[in-house]
Amino acid sequence: MPAGVNIGLIDLVTRYALNHGFNVIVEGILSADHYAEMLMALIDDHRGLTCCYYLDVPFDESLRRHAGKPQASQYGAIEMKAWYRELDLLPGGAEQVIRAAMPQDEIVRRVMADSGLAAEPTQEGL
Repeated sequence: MPAGVNIGLIDLVTRYALNHGFNVIVEGILSADHYAEMLMALIDDHRGLTCCYYLDVPFDESLRRHAGKPQASQYGAIEMKAWYRELDLLPGGAEQVIRAAMPQDEIVRRVMADSGLAAEPTQEGL
């Protein structure tokens, strides 16, 4: 909901973790009309490297993926349709758009490399 207390809580927890040296991932269905102000302030205030991504999954593909989840019976197409907003991007091009066709392992490699969190290969790993 707009101006919900959860928005301030996400901001507070994220800032607390960042200020204590943790790497943080803020992930979820974060509608720009509700969360953009908070997210943009986090991006602007963060002193370290910040990477932002938007996973662009068409609604039909979201339904297909949801069907394979353990909680698939807890909610369905009606609820998901209410949450879904196509290309609900933050202002100013803050996010890199990741298309649904990109394989999951490639997404993980990209995020880990972009964020500097990818482990350096060892001689044994080469």
